[in-house]
Amino acid sequence: MITKEDIKNLADLARIEISEAEAEGLTSQIDSILGYVGQIKDSTGDVERAVPKLRNVMRDDVVTHTEEEYTEKLLNNAPSREGKYLKVKKIL
Repeated sequence: MITKEDIKNLADLARIEISEAEAEGLTSQIDSILGYVGQIKDSTGDVERAVPKLRNVMRDDVVTHTEEEYTEKLLNNAPSREGKYLKVKKIL
């Protein structure tokens, strides 16, 4: 059960001001919310069995092309090249 002092402490942590009446009202509201959450928690006890067991569906990394298969195509489309590299202006 949450107390009025707990509500005031939470308000201080949140840096908001609340009156005594607001703290009293929030106490009953939060208690009812926590009670409802407890009911939901109790009614969902079998959820773990309802969820299928997870498994890894990712494939292994496998090289699917030969070395430098696309390098020549890319370099031929570049404005200028030097050997197996793109040639660009120096940026200082």
